[in-house]
Amino acid sequence: MDKRIAIIATDGFEESELKSPKEAMEKEGFTVDIVSEETGTIKAWADGNWSTEYTVDKTINNINANQYHALVLPGGVINPDKLRRNEDALILVRDFFKQKKPVAAICHGPQVLISADVVKGRKMTSFNSIKDDLINAGANWVDEEVVVDEGFVTSRNPNDLPAFNSKLIEEIKEGKHELQHA
Repeated sequence: MDKRIAIIATDGFEESELKSPKEAMEKEGFTVDIVSEETGTIKAWADGNWSTEYTVDKTINNINANQYHALVLPGGVINPDKLRRNEDALILVRDFFKQKKPVAAICHGPQVLISADVVKGRKMTSFNSIKDDLINAGANWVDEEVVVDEGFVTSRNPNDLPAFNSKLIEEIKEGKHELQHA
């Protein structure tokens, strides 16, 4: 199944939340691009310290949602805080929703979705420290391992990665979801 997936991240992403879904999707035969603000590498965060550097495949300014079948947003505390201030990243996120394509976010990743104004009325979960932010943005927040709402997949933390990856792959295989909306 020839599918191309974008993972948007920058320095300070939670390593397992990028590495695990990327490996799971590649095992399915999907092409996965790490998309960031600049070319070069981005540095992971793991166990409270800086970790491995990952090569950036594409930059946010050089892609559009038409080129991809789905979008994945890993968490980490630093990563989403940086990305949510990047207007080009927010426009890209909105385009995936407008095109009714699967979007998945884990842990603190939904902070980017709050800033993109795409969570109102959506059932979702996240790391518990941003629960109030999501509720205030209009989301229907629940404390579950993985939540799927019309092609929109969310999970709470790295412990949820097996369920997150499974649902993410299922939604990508299903393709566009007519009821996916922002």
